[in-house]
Amino acid sequence: MAHNWGLRTREMAEPLVKQFPDARPGYPPKLFQFIASKTPSHDLAWDVGTGIGTAAKSLAEIYKNVIATDASEKQLEFATKLPNVRYQYTPSTMSMAEVEEMVAPKGTIDLVTVAEAMHWFDLPTFYQQVKWVLKKPHGVIAAWCYYLPRVSDAVDTVLDQLYSTEASVYWDSACKLFDDKYASIEFPFELVEGADHTGPFEFVTENEMNLDDFLTYIRSWSAYQTAKQKGVELLGEDVVKKLKLAWGEDAKKIVKFPVYLRIGKVGNAEQEMITFS
Repeated sequence: MAHNWGLRTREMAEPLVKQFPDARPGYPPKLFQFIASKTPSHDLAWDVGTGIGTAAKSLAEIYKNVIATDASEKQLEFATKLPNVRYQYTPSTMSMAEVEEMVAPKGTIDLVTVAEAMHWFDLPTFYQQVKWVLKKPHGVIAAWCYYLPRVSDAVDTVLDQLYSTEASVYWDSACKLFDDKYASIEFPFELVEGADHTGPFEFVTENEMNLDDFLTYIRSWSAYQTAKQKGVELLGEDVVKKLKLAWGEDAKKIVKFPVYLRIGKVGNAEQEMITFS
């Protein structure tokens, strides 16, 4: 039994890390505090599709040990090395035996996190593996994505227009799950303690940006890169002019990125028989 980890996004992300290492925001501390409050123990977390380890770094402040995996060795080279984080390259397709060998044995993980990556996965198989490694019944899976940033009415209008019209044809179909904040993504897990639904729960992370920073963020879009490969410049003179006018005279602005979380616990459900291969 194996699953595809999303080769296309990994291949595309590698050059983006080099070109735009600081273009994307981090995640708010309240997000991790909320997630950690739902796991009774804080021994071991698995950050899947860790990329450059942004989420793993925050998890390492709460959990004794973190396993951070990715199908891109190049991205892992950029990750911050920490004593309680084990970065592990994993192939894009893993058998259950490989999960046990490279990640963790059955029933040993308190928390599985997926930051900005779950929309690329073969979810039924991935979920089967998650349920295998999580502690029962309270092991937790938490997956989140962030959506279009909010700056001001004027800037937001220009950005929304760019996203929904000019850039729309260049977004991979998997990215469309962002549009409903992961609300429609398959998520077969039980409610965590104190919650009456599995999400999406909304959080906000803030970055101070000038206009150049904001343009760099847009250039880090996979849709922007796809368009560029096809000879289309989404940030043409007209769009940049509109953004400059909307931005105004302020050198820097507080840019708010909404973050949407799905969270659930594994429960006691019996797993399907899995054949190791």
